[in-house]
Parts: sequence; structure tokens; C-alpha cells
Amino acid sequence: MRLRNDQPDSTNQPAAELLFGDWYPAMRVADLGKGSMHTTLLLGIPLVLGRKHTGELFALRDLCPHRGIPLSSGWFDGNTIQCRYHGWRFEPCTGQCTEIPSLTQIDTLQPTKIYAGAYPCREQDGYVWVYLPTPGMGRITDITVLPPVPEVPKFSTRYREAHLTADLPCNVDHGIIGLMDPAHGPFVHRSWWWRSAASIHEKTKRFEPLPEGFRMTAHAPSANSAPYKLLGVYGEKIETTIDFTLPNRRVETIRAGHGETAKWFSSLTTVTPVTPSTCRIDVAAAWNIFYNVPLVPQIAKYFGARFVQQDQETMVQQAEGLRYRPAMMLIDDADKPAKWYFALKQRRLAGTGDHPLPVPVELHWRS
Repeated sequence: MRLRNDQPDSTNQPAAELLFGDWYPAMRVADLGKGSMHTTLLLGIPLVLGRKHTGELFALRDLCPHRGIPLSSGWFDGNTIQCRYHGWRFEPCTGQCTEIPSLTQIDTLQPTKIYAGAYPCREQDGYVWVYLPTPGMGRITDITVLPPVPEVPKFSTRYREAHLTADLPCNVDHGIIGLMDPAHGPFVHRSWWWRSAASIHEKTKRFEPLPEGFRMTAHAPSANSAPYKLLGVYGEKIETTIDFTLPNRRVETIRAGHGETAKWFSSLTTVTPVTPSTCRIDVAAAWNIFYNVPLVPQIAKYFGARFVQQDQETMVQQAEGLRYRPAMMLIDDADKPAKWYFALKQRRLAGTGDHPLPVPVELHWRS
């Protein structure tokens, strides 16, 4: 489900430094049938994604290496892509050129030594994930050296899934610190089915370091978030854990009970840079609660879409202020996760530095 895109012009928005060398969700798998191709932008890179008749996915830089015309403007026969300018033909999974029609018998150029930019891509949890290497890394021929594709945690063999997507008119940094912000709930998400203005109270949460992120350790869900109470009908202790890891991933798991009989809900939320000044939020959720109850997926999607839309509307409003490049304030303790994010990001960009959260700590705020 894609939410509305009635956003202000983003050309005056501040840009963010982008993190390459990682997997990003490019589009929904359901939108990519056999023999089809679609265009998108990731980290400012134009991509053409498609699926061969054999079922293989591909992701190419949407530029012909000959004269730079978009490959997506050419023809895809389900096996190869042909450029509409001079007819160069490419095998899309590897990017290898297989034909240059203008060559004659006296030409010594070997088309198979020419490659269009091809990127590793994989299906996972309803999304096509694309690995964007660090600039200058060169062509990737061995995908076994890459980190695993992110995945929604699952704790039983039977579960249901839902997906949400929304465009944000801000850079990825603002999108991410908004994603992890623990204090905006009673204001941005104020509603009868989530939180009321009077529900705000002091909270204490424990955080511990992860190699490229941090974890809000297992705790009872917030007492002023009505949907979390649904798991309580099973009569088990409810615990939730929230992880954030670079470059852009928030994983939340909520469980009641243990083992195959446990009831659970989990989600993977990512904020992906589309350009240096715009981003997109994607949510993939899985659960086994009320598995056999009719209409639960439709109800979950409705309320989930409304929740994400509230965040989207806030970002649209914030974008108006960001046009004027205001100075920013980050306070303790509610903004401490945002400070950790910026420090972790700079550590990766620099390739050196200490973890900003060396030991577990407790943070306190009201929400």
C-alpha cells in the first residue's frame, strides 16, 4: 500500500550524506511480473528493475554505457534489454553486452567485454532489495561476500504479512531520527485507537549496543498504546524489543509466550534515500496473532496506513520549516538515539571511531 504523495517541492531541502555498501528496498515484488521492467531511484542512482521470463530478477543502472540514454527506454524481450538508440543488447542480470549491431567483420571490439552497471538484487519479505556498492568498488561478481539481506523476524511457520510505503519530502537523516524518536507518539499519533493527550507519562528504557546500532532491550509494551494490549488476551507476559541498525533499519518484535505456540508481531521499517534530499519509508510486517480471524489483515493495513500517514503528514509540515535551514536542537534523553545514529553514521563514513554507546544505559523521557 502506497500512501499519497501530496508533498512540497523538495529542491530547497537540505541534502544528506549517503551510505553506500548496503542493501536497500527498491520496490514491491508484486509490481514486478515476468517480462516486465520498472524504473526507480535509490540514493540518487537511476535504476531499471525487471524479471526475466526464467524468473530471475535484475537491477541495472538505467544508463546505456554507450551514450547514456536510459536503458528503460529500449526493449526488453524477457531475456535481454536492447538500447533504443543504437541497438546495443545486454544480459540484464550481469549487465554484459551481447551484441553491437553496428560492428562489422573488420572491427576488433569485443562486445562481451563491455558491461552496463548491474547490481545484486534479491527478493525478501515482499520487496526487491538492491545492493548499492561503495563508489569505486567495481563490478560485484561474488555475492557471497555481501552481508545478508535484511529480513522480518518470524517465530512460527504460519503467519500473515502486510506492507506500507510512503514518500517523505526530507533527507534520510530527518526521516530516520523521526523514525526512532520516542517522544512524538502522544502528539503525532494522538487518536482514540492509539494514544490520548492525557496518556503521557514518564518512561524508563534500557539500551545496549549492537555492532552497527543499538537495541531497546526487552520490556513491557507501552501501557498507553492500545494495540499492544491485544496480545494480552492470550494471558501471557508481553515483551517488545526494538533494534536500530545502519544504514536505515528499525526492527520491532512483540511476543507473548515462547516456542511455536507464542503469539507475536514483528516489523521491519526502513527509511531509504531516494535522492540526497528525499526519502521513502517502507514497512514490512508479519504476525500470527488472530491468524484465523477474518479481516484481520485488512484491519491491520488500515490502521497501519493511518499510523504511517500521520508520520508522513508531520514530515511534510516539517519540510516547510526545513526550507529555511534552521539550526537543530537535540536534547537528552529523548534525543539520545538520534545522537547515537549520527555518531554511528559518521563512524561508518570515516571507517574508524568508537561506538557512541560503549556500555548499556538507561534513558528517561515522557511520552
